[in-house]
Amino acid sequence: MAHRGLLTRRWLISMAALAAIPAAGKQSLAAGVQLYTVRDVVVKRPLETLQAIADIGYREVEMLRSQVKLLAPVLKRVNLHPVSLHFETPLLTGNWTAWQHADMPPIEPGVTFEDCISLARDHGFQYLVFNYLSPEERLGLDFYRSLADKLNAAAEKARSAGLRFCYHNHDFEFEPKPGGRPFDVLLEKLDRKLIGLEVDAFWVSMAGVNAAAFLREHADRVELVHLKDRAKGTPVHYDIATVPNSTYRELGTGDLPLRDILEAVSQTEAKHVFVEQDFSKDPIGSLRQSYAFLKEAGFLD
Repeated sequence: MAHRGLLTRRWLISMAALAAIPAAGKQSLAAGVQLYTVRDVVVKRPLETLQAIADIGYREVEMLRSQVKLLAPVLKRVNLHPVSLHFETPLLTGNWTAWQHADMPPIEPGVTFEDCISLARDHGFQYLVFNYLSPEERLGLDFYRSLADKLNAAAEKARSAGLRFCYHNHDFEFEPKPGGRPFDVLLEKLDRKLIGLEVDAFWVSMAGVNAAAFLREHADRVELVHLKDRAKGTPVHYDIATVPNSTYRELGTGDLPLRDILEAVSQTEAKHVFVEQDFSKDPIGSLRQSYAFLKEAGFLD
């Protein structure tokens, strides 16, 4: 009987130890912020804004090329690490007219993609991200095949400088076209050795695609992830311009199956996850609320 009791105690101890180990395939990540979330306030109060983000618990940031000169010197002071850099897409597509017609921010004369590479390398970024296409550029599948060639060439230049290159999706890449979906063309034509995916789970979902399933299907190509929630009952969209500001919600306050999405993220190659709140009357408050959800969900270190 004593022998049997000893086995029982050993069994209980071993089970407790196993329970303390994360499930296979899971990983804890340090959450970051896409600084587009605070694009207005951070220009006016850079130190105060970045300190507030760090005080919440975020440790990494993703930013726009136009923000680097102002914000990069402040990051070390608040212990935030620059990870990925979004740049203006006409620097690769050459379609400045479409960029202007979309009422996008002006770009300083003479800036080149090579300048973006130098900027990212010199300020300690790991990734360059192609993040947007103006409405006039969202054409047929032949356009996306040509775009993939340009992205592959740009990614080779980035690799030569020690940087990784990623493609960031929205919803329009999933809109059916004659012959298929643009994103399927990109998946086929983009060189997976050169280009990873920055999957925005919100926009994948907005296009009517199961984001968790998409992440699992392309797990070996996913290197960066964007997270936000959406208002309940939101219909399928393929044009980001038609999405009301009230659609964008803090994590855990909408209808996205975020726990399933987070589980799927943990099965990908992604090591960096960024919270982004496209529109908020209180962006710091939104970031705090989303961080609390990730913490409660057990997703953070």
